[in-house]
Amino acid sequence: MLAQHAAYADALRALGLEIEVLDPLPGFPDAYFVEDVAVVVPELAVVARPGAPSRRGEADAIVPVLARYRELARLEYPATLDGGDVLIAGRTVFIGLSARTNEAGAEQLAGLLEPHGYRSQTVPVAAGLHLKSSVSWLGGETLLVSKRFADHPELRAFRHIVVDESEEPACNSLLLNGTLLTPAGFPKTRRQLDESGLPVVELDLTEPRRMDGGLTCMSLRL
Repeated sequence: MLAQHAAYADALRALGLEIEVLDPLPGFPDAYFVEDVAVVVPELAVVARPGAPSRRGEADAIVPVLARYRELARLEYPATLDGGDVLIAGRTVFIGLSARTNEAGAEQLAGLLEPHGYRSQTVPVAAGLHLKSSVSWLGGETLLVSKRFADHPELRAFRHIVVDESEEPACNSLLLNGTLLTPAGFPKTRRQLDESGLPVVELDLTEPRRMDGGLTCMSLRL
């Protein structure tokens, strides 16, 4: 896991990002899925209220870090929301309603983002841990989606690249600075992505997947 995490950080650096690696949080074994504790846009950072009570201390720990970079807002009870359920595609924000994110969380987040010009749309998540387990943004009007999400009416305004059912973990891919990071080991999806014209970099994510994690989970992009 440490080796795969280091390779992930190196890939981000190679794409021109500056990396800040946070200190470990003893007692919070999911803390390396740092994306779940906040939603960050250029105008604002919203500190989440994770759906798993055991993870809420992770949100407290991210506050002083994000305060150096953004104005902060914070979701409040009865809201629950994981950042893994929030997909930002330009000015459209898809918020998955899942076992971790409830209606109150979606409503509070939408209300905080709306004054900054973001339009939010909820999407029911009946399968998979988070929305971004099944849907990623490839830039423009294109989404990478699992077959189960291909017919969701909330996503119809976007063009879809549909991932083969045998390769669903590849749905969690990450577009950064014009390059697409995608998990290694999914050749059918790789061929589809090559046809999109985007530069593609594959990363080994076998260890994060043991805990339902993926490419987007392990960083907050500012």
